[in-house]
Amino acid sequence: MDNTKKGPPGLVIAGLGGGSGKSVVAVGLVAMLARMGHRVAAFKKGPDYIDAGWLSLAAGSPCFNLDPFLMAEDALLASFAEHAENGDFVIVEGNRGLYDGVDASGTYSTAELAVRLGLPVLLVVDCTKTTRTVAAMVLGCKLLDAKVDIRGVVLNRLGSARHEKIVREAVEKYTGIPVVGAVHRMKKDIFPMRHLGVTPFQEYDGAEEALQLLADTMEKSISPRDLEPLMATPLIVRREGRAGAGAGTEKVRIGVIRDAAFQFYYPENLLALERAGAEIVEINSMVAVELPEIDALYIGGGFPETSARLLAENVSFRQSLKKWADRGLPIYAECGGLIYLGEKITVEGVDYPLVGVFPVHFTLEKKPQAHGYSVLEVRAGNPFYEQGTEIKGHEFRYSKVAFWAGSPAALGFDVKRGVGFAGGRDGLIYKNVLALYTHVHAVGTPQWAEALTGKGAEFARSKREG
Repeated sequence: MDNTKKGPPGLVIAGLGGGSGKSVVAVGLVAMLARMGHRVAAFKKGPDYIDAGWLSLAAGSPCFNLDPFLMAEDALLASFAEHAENGDFVIVEGNRGLYDGVDASGTYSTAELAVRLGLPVLLVVDCTKTTRTVAAMVLGCKLLDAKVDIRGVVLNRLGSARHEKIVREAVEKYTGIPVVGAVHRMKKDIFPMRHLGVTPFQEYDGAEEALQLLADTMEKSISPRDLEPLMATPLIVRREGRAGAGAGTEKVRIGVIRDAAFQFYYPENLLALERAGAEIVEINSMVAVELPEIDALYIGGGFPETSARLLAENVSFRQSLKKWADRGLPIYAECGGLIYLGEKITVEGVDYPLVGVFPVHFTLEKKPQAHGYSVLEVRAGNPFYEQGTEIKGHEFRYSKVAFWAGSPAALGFDVKRGVGFAGGRDGLIYKNVLALYTHVHAVGTPQWAEALTGKGAEFARSKREG
């Protein structure tokens, strides 16, 4: 039986570099289409959580990540097919510049992803202090790779109507690509910025107002009548048997700490846990008195430093978590979760006590301490992965290990690419707890969900028998 069919029409929104305005256009388009009553299947290229969060808020449904570095091509295409077919339109936001990848050939770039998905590109260009040169940049993007189908251009940060007229005429004259949108410079940034990107919508009180302003801006700048003819309907291949190995078995209760401090969770990771037989139990670490009755715990990344006082003040919850870690509760923690399991974090000269599973003191630096993809090789003795397995993930942190009396030899992974925790290694281990700086994606690391639910099932049996 042929499982190939046409998907909904879609576009890849790309820029010439980070900060070009592609998030403004991508989130704005998704918000505009959703406000018109359309179902939008939103995707974010790369491992980013924050842009994906804004896209999910705009769409009113989860935004899924597509990362050619982290994911095998068949797994990436299967994930795209599964989630794209639920939409009337597909919008994929790229990352960095259109042709930027991990090497001079642009491997794993937004351009490569667009070709793999069979989607055309809408190119967003920052026109600050430029006119005819914009045409040269667009023409360069058009000529660099003939396989990349650039069908339209959005001019961003225009200074005046005259500025727009000159740039529009130059781009269309020299490139033959239509200018389908023009966004003039705004008095203030719609997205509040922090670190290397925008502030997570969970921490921004004006998120809904920002979405409405973005949708209004896109309605004024880009006509849906001009947008739809630019889209393509990619071929998608439906994959059967997505129920998961754990379907039909007794549910394993996996707690997920999800609140203002811990918000970095890929929807695919939670979906993978459910398909492996898990029942997700969401927990707020700042208000819960103690851990609920669970069989395993997943603590994702986030910004625990912004909620350090509230985390520290919830003494009973921290003590409860420490008690269950001592009893062997399987716990998987990433980045912010790793910090939370340490002894304390120092923020602006103030020490905040944390859970204390690991004797580690953290500080925050003004510059990133790790930022990019990581590749790990599993060593013996960790509770979740088989020795010798290669794990691909990514790191993004400003935190620094200020004190740790342990030895890198005891850590669970050798770092083949990236920074890790210490001494070229990553992964603190205590009983059934594994805490590491590297984030993993379930589509790229499918054994992760099975391992966590499997450990949870073992722990549940031990409680019943014990």
